[in-house]
Amino acid sequence: MVREDAAAPDDLSADDAAPGLAGRELTARAVRLLAVREHSVLELRRKLRRARKPDGADDDTIEAVLADLQRDGLLSEERFVEAFVRSRLGRGQGPAKIRAGLMERGVAREVADDALDQDAGFWRDRAEAAQTRRFGAAPPADRADWAKRARFLSARGFGPEVIYRTLGEQPV
Repeated sequence: MVREDAAAPDDLSADDAAPGLAGRELTARAVRLLAVREHSVLELRRKLRRARKPDGADDDTIEAVLADLQRDGLLSEERFVEAFVRSRLGRGQGPAKIRAGLMERGVAREVADDALDQDAGFWRDRAEAAQTRRFGAAPPADRADWAKRARFLSARGFGPEVIYRTLGEQPV
């Protein structure tokens, strides 16, 4: 006996999840990925494209899954940016390296700039902590040591102004 008020499978509205088995499988895979850590839209799109089977979902289905996840609040670019920046700050990375990582993952430059908008003192403190963790609290002993520390901080994504303020003048 079929209830008259039960919706038939063909009566799905445009706001419902991505149609078909492939869409449900992709949604389940995406939710599993998001349960582990936040992802940018671009990262998740790439992972879903790699995961689909040759006879599986097309790009339209993937885009529908991503739109549904964003609408439901499961996929959030803002949460991803916050988590990414927090993680990279914990690793001792500077603004240039963090910005490059965000942009690599499809985050717009303006969003990345807003997330990294801190005063010079904040970045100097981060650079000081990174170089102290690596080299200890003693100041650079000579010019070679100063250059070594400057290269380290530069590779971590700190700019020249922050490096000079952190390390001071080059020893003679």
